[in-house]
Amino acid sequence: MIKTVILSSRAEKSLDKCPEFIGDKLEQWRLYVVKHGLHLAQRIPSYHDEPLKGALSGLRSIRLTLKYRAYYRIVKEQIEFVLIEEVNLHDYKKIARR
Repeated sequence: MIKTVILSSRAEKSLDKCPEFIGDKLEQWRLYVVKHGLHLAQRIPSYHDEPLKGALSGLRSIRLTLKYRAYYRIVKEQIEFVLIEEVNLHDYKKIARR
């Protein structure tokens, strides 16, 4: 069961540029993973945890707000842990109405 979350230096730098409440939301998710495990955290609907495709294949994302996402990957060595790769401003493309 995965219960350890480690932020990469890139993720920490990304968080420094984000509003404080984004870091707070990520910390809430991290504490939930530590207490209940990643498997249950992935089931929380508001985070919209999903695997990514294309150039980001192998990563998963969680939604922190409509604009901000955290990207992570699962790494297996002697212990299993989650590594937060990046927190960034998610750019939604506007869909033109027909």
